[in-house]
Amino acid sequence: MTTNILDRFRPHVRTWFTDVFAAPTPVQEQAWEEISAGSHALVVAPTGSGKTLAAFLWAINSLVDQPEQPALPALIDAPLRPTRRGGKVKVLYISPLKALGVDVENNLRAPLLGISRVAARLEMAEPEVTVGVRSGDTPASERNRQLRTPPDILITTPESLYLMLTSKAAAILDEVHTVIIDEIHAMAGTKRGVHLSLTLERLAEVAGDFQRIGLSATVRPLERVAAFLGGDRPVSLIAPQSEKRWQLDVHVPVDDLSDLPTPDQGSPIGEAVLDDPHGFGGPTPAQESALPQQKSIWPFIEQELYQEIMAAQSTLVFVNSRRSAERLTSRLNELYAIEHDPAALSPELRRDPAQLMKSVDVAGKAPAIIARAHHGSVSKEERAQTEAALKAGELKCVVATSSLELGIDMGAVDLVVQVESPPSVASGLQRVGRAGHSVGAVSQGSFYPKHRADLVQSAVTVQRMRQGLIEELKVPQNALDVLLQQTVAAASISDVHVDTWYECVRRAYPYRDLPRDVFDAVIDLASGVYPSTDFAELKPRVVFDRTTGTLQGRPGAQRVAVTSGGTIPDRGMFGVFLVGSEGAPRRVGELDEEMVYESRVGDVFTLGATSWRIEDITRDQVLVSPAPGHTGRLPFWTGDQAGRPAELGRAVGAFRREVHANPGVATDLDERARNNLIAFLNEQEEATGIIPDEQTLVLERFRDELGDWRVVLHSPFGRGVNAAWALAVGARISETTGMDAQAVAGDDGIILRLPESDREPSADLFVFDADEIRDIVTEQVGNSALFASRFRECAARGLLLPRRNPGKRAPLWQQRQRAAQLLDVARKYPSFPIILETVRECLQDVYDLPELTQVQKDLGLRRIRIAEVTTEQPSPFASSLLFNYTGAFMYEGDSPLAEKRAAALALDPSLLAKLLGTVELRELLDQDVIAEIHAQLQRTTPDRRARTAEELADTLRLIGPIPVSDLENHTDVSLGAALDQLAGRVMVVRIAGRDHLAQSLDAPLLRDALGIPVPAGVSAQATVITDALAQLVNRYARSRGPFTVAELAEVFGLGHSTALAAIQGALSQKVLVEGHFRAGVEAMEYCAVEVLRRIRSLSLARARAEAEPVSTSAFARFLPEWLGVAPIGESPKLHGADGVFQVLEQLAGVRLPASAWEALILPSRISDYHQGMLDELTASGEIRILGAGVAAAKDPWIMLLPADYAAELAPEQHDAALSPLQEQVVEVLGKGGGFYFADLLAELDVPALEIRDALWSLVDAGLVTPDSFGAIRARLSGTSVKGAAHRASRRPTRGRLRMGRTSFAQSQQQGTPPDMLGRWSLAVTPSTDTTSRSVAHGEAWLDRYGVVTRGSIVAEDVLGGFALAYKVLSRFEENGKALRGYLIEGLGAAQFSTPSIVDRLRGLADSPDLSGWPSGADDPHCYVLAATDPANPYGAALPWPDTELRPTRAAGALVVLVDGLLLAHLGRGGRTLNLFFDELPDGVGESTEQLATRVVQALGAVISHGRMSRIVVEKINGESVFDTPMLGALKTAGASITPKGLRIGGQTVPARKPVTRTLEDISFDDPPPMSFGNPFGRRR
Repeated sequence: MTTNILDRFRPHVRTWFTDVFAAPTPVQEQAWEEISAGSHALVVAPTGSGKTLAAFLWAINSLVDQPEQPALPALIDAPLRPTRRGGKVKVLYISPLKALGVDVENNLRAPLLGISRVAARLEMAEPEVTVGVRSGDTPASERNRQLRTPPDILITTPESLYLMLTSKAAAILDEVHTVIIDEIHAMAGTKRGVHLSLTLERLAEVAGDFQRIGLSATVRPLERVAAFLGGDRPVSLIAPQSEKRWQLDVHVPVDDLSDLPTPDQGSPIGEAVLDDPHGFGGPTPAQESALPQQKSIWPFIEQELYQEIMAAQSTLVFVNSRRSAERLTSRLNELYAIEHDPAALSPELRRDPAQLMKSVDVAGKAPAIIARAHHGSVSKEERAQTEAALKAGELKCVVATSSLELGIDMGAVDLVVQVESPPSVASGLQRVGRAGHSVGAVSQGSFYPKHRADLVQSAVTVQRMRQGLIEELKVPQNALDVLLQQTVAAASISDVHVDTWYECVRRAYPYRDLPRDVFDAVIDLASGVYPSTDFAELKPRVVFDRTTGTLQGRPGAQRVAVTSGGTIPDRGMFGVFLVGSEGAPRRVGELDEEMVYESRVGDVFTLGATSWRIEDITRDQVLVSPAPGHTGRLPFWTGDQAGRPAELGRAVGAFRREVHANPGVATDLDERARNNLIAFLNEQEEATGIIPDEQTLVLERFRDELGDWRVVLHSPFGRGVNAAWALAVGARISETTGMDAQAVAGDDGIILRLPESDREPSADLFVFDADEIRDIVTEQVGNSALFASRFRECAARGLLLPRRNPGKRAPLWQQRQRAAQLLDVARKYPSFPIILETVRECLQDVYDLPELTQVQKDLGLRRIRIAEVTTEQPSPFASSLLFNYTGAFMYEGDSPLAEKRAAALALDPSLLAKLLGTVELRELLDQDVIAEIHAQLQRTTPDRRARTAEELADTLRLIGPIPVSDLENHTDVSLGAALDQLAGRVMVVRIAGRDHLAQSLDAPLLRDALGIPVPAGVSAQATVITDALAQLVNRYARSRGPFTVAELAEVFGLGHSTALAAIQGALSQKVLVEGHFRAGVEAMEYCAVEVLRRIRSLSLARARAEAEPVSTSAFARFLPEWLGVAPIGESPKLHGADGVFQVLEQLAGVRLPASAWEALILPSRISDYHQGMLDELTASGEIRILGAGVAAAKDPWIMLLPADYAAELAPEQHDAALSPLQEQVVEVLGKGGGFYFADLLAELDVPALEIRDALWSLVDAGLVTPDSFGAIRARLSGTSVKGAAHRASRRPTRGRLRMGRTSFAQSQQQGTPPDMLGRWSLAVTPSTDTTSRSVAHGEAWLDRYGVVTRGSIVAEDVLGGFALAYKVLSRFEENGKALRGYLIEGLGAAQFSTPSIVDRLRGLADSPDLSGWPSGADDPHCYVLAATDPANPYGAALPWPDTELRPTRAAGALVVLVDGLLLAHLGRGGRTLNLFFDELPDGVGESTEQLATRVVQALGAVISHGRMSRIVVEKINGESVFDTPMLGALKTAGASITPKGLRIGGQTVPARKPVTRTLEDISFDDPPPMSFGNPFGRRR
């Protein structure tokens, strides 16, 4: 292929390439194959693979061909574009960075010169290909020269191309045939890329369709970026497999990042220690340094970094802020000067850079010998000098921000250092790719995290860099502000037909789905539909002739489009000044706008090594005073740091969990980094009991110094998820408490501040319905400070805030003021495009709502859990959040005033839905549900009609006056009967010309609201009810479904304006919501908030319930997973005492054999379970023990109930006959408190054995309880094999070992039996509150089973049976807390669940495959469960297989489930084994031997873990084990034959060796005899 590809080039081009390169790289071969064929192409390859030359060389090939040159035979059939030599631009190269453009211009010199030399050598005409650069740095003289003599190749930026197309320079672009877009990923995911996509479509209108070539090193998904490049045109993907070699290391220069040492005051060089006359070792009392010295990581990073730089040939250091770049540059030069040229350290040699932020900073006094800074605030001349010096090898180091991140060829750079973790994996790959920027070279990168939280992210980022797991790129959709700007720009140059422009816009990928009415709204705004009397800039920029459909620019439109175009927002800076300075205020530095608006008066922040307290914030200044000794947060610049993507956040969470479990998975870390990482995680676990990850979030609460609650939700999902979540949480708290919780979000969590209260804040604050969270955030974002700031930026992009003095930046306060004025005007118009665009940007570009919705779904499905913990002081993770979070009170200056915020933001719901690409609410609501709920609220359904006069009185109170003609729809009571039986309590009044029956108490309300006189004989208060109409409207709304203004006006006889005013008042109070709800109703509708919530919830529930039910095997797969049981061979996800408590919460109210709890139930759910965990919970009183009968001789049925609601779940007691001794024991314990056994002996003159038996019988009856599970454990351990339901290895019990030191001690021994240790007290008294018991049981059933069925309730032997459960759960359904439906086939329609659980259940539905296991898995999950375990659905929710074997859920029995199918049932004691191989569905496809192997291995695994004793099976399927045809298969599976039967589990005992007679015969190398196992039982 190589020869063929090169043959397509002109001879001098081909010859030059073969002279310089041995062969094309794979990416060049594949790219030329497509590009030479004229295809649009996206070329994706690692840095240094030659992709830039791959894009350019074919374009150069077309330019070097002279028209008079004869065609070569090899080129006759090549689809080469004819070269048109018209003195115009032929090739456009678009670069996201000015520096990258200059770099490409320099790199083009070699091939152009080389091709020219080869042409001369081949005696061909030397081509004259000219190259030009046009960017913001290009002088006016050069731009004018380009107009007169256009270059063949023009290198430009997206903004400059836009300006050319919006000026007379467009004329030189009409012959462009190739456009190359480099580093396309840097633009495609932003509005800058959206702007570029429309610019390219405008260029296509000028130049015709041209070839598009996109270049990128890191991008995902390829198909999306290719679509962005081509618009509606097909694009070929060139992404050959390539193995980029990396050397990546994470360094930590100190032993403990949480306790930094103080650096020495001298500077050690070799064996010597220099004095420090210049004060570089640290600040002196007379002089403060901007360079942090004491208790800072910087000195140690700087020292190691300096050594790395000196050892490398050329180094590129990336930092995440401009201040850090300047600071680090100065420090590196100082370190070099200290070592090599101390005399150079003269203060006069260098002026402090402005980026160091305060005049007292001593940034560095050494000349820039080895390092120079490179960032956006450095002049273009200095940037060029820096780049040239680095390429030439004259400069050891450049310290840069992202300004050098993209594909700039840095020549000899062999090391890249990243200080602080890069913003993303893609960014890390781009940055480290600057080293070894050549084909096949190794890219070496060193990472220096600044703190321990940063260390975690650095480690994850490096790990994902090696795997190439870059983040998904998302392209903003339908950006209306950019569309408005480009519309004005296009119309200002030439007239354009509106339909032609719409088609042109739709060809661009970001606008491919732009609805026409949204487009029309933008045209309306551009053409001046909105009045400019309130805001002058709303004046029309274009003239829209609606007759001809022509758009024409108005005078001044071109000037505005050119001077105010582009997409990069102007966020500005705030000056920081020292308060109380004499004379002019002393400047301390400057802060970014976002930093200021995330700060408050009294906040402390750090500038360098000095802390400053904010005293006042004015329009454009921050006044501060020194705050020595206070830890402050570090300032930042927006744009320097991006929020963590959600997928990287999930990886961070998983990494925390995996490293804590196995530190060996943390690779690429040096020893100090690994030790710091492990210590950080261990300290967090010690503080909160659990490490937050992506599956278990932690809600940490503690009190601050004022006694208020600080609540931290540790959530690793990144700022996009957490910020939207915080907005919803803040709104919930504001609605319920009326206060601002100051919810603040960061990459690692959310922080709240709540006032002091007795009740601890709980996780309920953070849990939302996944179906509602998007609407909640959408509703709240319009009144957020973020919205106001983004509105200003969107309005500026839309040319509604044009620069009045081009070239001069307007003061930021003026921009905010004008934006606030515009927002005040725009709020009046629901379809105002810039408001809609701002909402879209916040919801889709700033917030990650799809991920937040998924998190809420996972919370509902319990794939994600929130653990709660109260701490005395912030944990290490919380401390990091509190120190670094920068989100409080964002953009306060952009926020409207309180009285303006009170007016809800008006949004056109249908237009917004189209813009966001969501379904309108009306399409989601079930119209039958609307009618049904309306009838229920109106009390017209058969079950709600008033049957008596008293019920009619309640109806009138709830729904208000009823027309007499409609009375029969609401009640069976006649009007006359009502007036007689309710005399004095009801009245007849005339409303809107119709007689109504109303309660007499409404007389003053109707009088003051509607002017209806009080009827004679009816007493009414004389005081005027000022909000009478509002009360009537609110009651009207709460008692019906959606309604319109006309319907309300008709009912009460109101004028339209009066009715609308009343509705507006209810909207402002958030009593009503507006929208379109009913089919066929076009007028705006209104509905009470709680009514709409019910309608929506029931509609979604009904939609789910109507879906196809899942199979019984799917439910059997779901139930163990839902209850947290680990399959055989896997470790449970929960651990520790906190995990035990979670399990017991889910099993609250279930009675299980005492022997089962610690043998099977808890070990199968807790990875590291040991007895101390349960003892901790029972001894602390968090878990109450309650007996519930006898499972075996000395094995009681036991409930373990959380103390908070034990009384509600405890079974109701019935008077039982007690023996006299039992009554005496109850009487003694009734005195209160706990009694030791010795105390009972002293109180009762009865033998100890009798008291012991009496106590245990009272435990069985549920009247008495021990304070710890230890007593039950001791009773089980002293039981014979037949005495416990579940046989397992247990520690034998004994009395305390005594040494008998004195005779007195011996005489006082009372010999408390082991099962009588601890305190004894009366059991919890069951609650008599029927309502609370019903709620507690209903929630417990849903929490336990996920889907509650008749069989599950019957199996629990609940008092009242399923009839009671049905009544309770039906009430849940009415309140929207549950749904009823046919969810599992064959179990009837009376099944209750919740929407999120149904979704999870359906996610486990059977595979459509007709063969194999039902789920489609090759190796499905296997479970061994106690038959009584709620995780076993068989014999409860599901019937046993229809055989004659008659298995039961008896205590001590086990079941083996594989893929939700019952394979085996092991009877109590293990003697009887029933196999159900013949009852498996057809097509499972496994032989009897394979199925037997699964059963034997599963039981063997449980035995090997010490959860049960080894078993000897005597009967299989009712036959003797020796007669069963299954014997051979079971032996093959690993079971062994014994005289008694078939043994499963245990080890074969070797024959004993004969006893040796002489010492010489003893072999000390013999292996020890095989152990029979730990006699005390194996513990996990």
